[in-house]
Amino acid sequence: MSDTPLLEIDNASKIFHLKPMFGAAKEVVAMRNVSLSIHKGRALAIVGESGSGKSTIGRSVTRLFKLSEGAIRFKGRDIASIHSRTDRLAYSQAVQMVFQDPFAALNPAHTIRHHLERPLRLHKKLGGEELAKAVLGVLADVELDPGVTLEKYPHELSGGQRQRVNLARALAVGAELIVADEPTSMLDVSIRKSVLGLMDRMKKERGITFLYITHDIATAHYLAEETAVMFAGQVVEWGPSKSVVANPAHPYTKVLLNAVPDPSMRFVHDADGGRAFTEGVEKVRALARKPAGLPVEVEPGHFVRHRFENLDAA
Repeated sequence: MSDTPLLEIDNASKIFHLKPMFGAAKEVVAMRNVSLSIHKGRALAIVGESGSGKSTIGRSVTRLFKLSEGAIRFKGRDIASIHSRTDRLAYSQAVQMVFQDPFAALNPAHTIRHHLERPLRLHKKLGGEELAKAVLGVLADVELDPGVTLEKYPHELSGGQRQRVNLARALAVGAELIVADEPTSMLDVSIRKSVLGLMDRMKKERGITFLYITHDIATAHYLAEETAVMFAGQVVEWGPSKSVVANPAHPYTKVLLNAVPDPSMRFVHDADGGRAFTEGVEKVRALARKPAGLPVEVEPGHFVRHRFENLDAA
């Protein structure tokens, strides 16, 4: 593995300036001093609740948002320096995004054949037999049967099939990095694992790199070698996924893990209606909102900020 990351996020911050119709203008810090990296053929999971800033990272990587501070480098190049049409096209081919809603990402007026042929025509300049062969190839990569898929419209497919089509479209343009923003959260539980398994095979067999954005820490370690936990725009803990899940050092990470249902345990209603747990969680959130200090290495490669030894929200 090369020492140079495929993607490097360096001290990145994003501030939104909101000007409502009524009332004073205000600033919202969506992302603050984030530094992360991913090497080729690996996956990094960014985990956090809604509003934590994780999707802001994904949209900044795909150049939908411009950073307020810091830099994002792809193959060593600052993406803010990408200006020419040729460079923008090359970057949009290499870095693709798969969104949470697989139906909204597809045009309902066109067949699946159209959705796959179009990127191959535009980006690979294919036609005729080469185009037909390439379409069959990307469908095979995502384990869809062309005989029952190509002539259908998005509404005729299941959510899992539509998400596979979106992954096939990313492969069709030659994606090297896929930013997957909650790609399984709108899918039935029974098919989430199959889609994650497909992404894992794409990573291992095709060398695709994934930035996997999710609120579900239980699925993060299934796909990603490394996990970063975010809250209030800051990364509060990061490191090897197995280490973060097995030995969480930050109270907020413990809160996320405690929110994962354990099928082996019977649910017992708290006498206080869960008030004590809720109050503990709010204490964690209040502390985690403060500007993060220097990281502490708790295990090799496993770092944490705000390690409150006297607070256990679990």
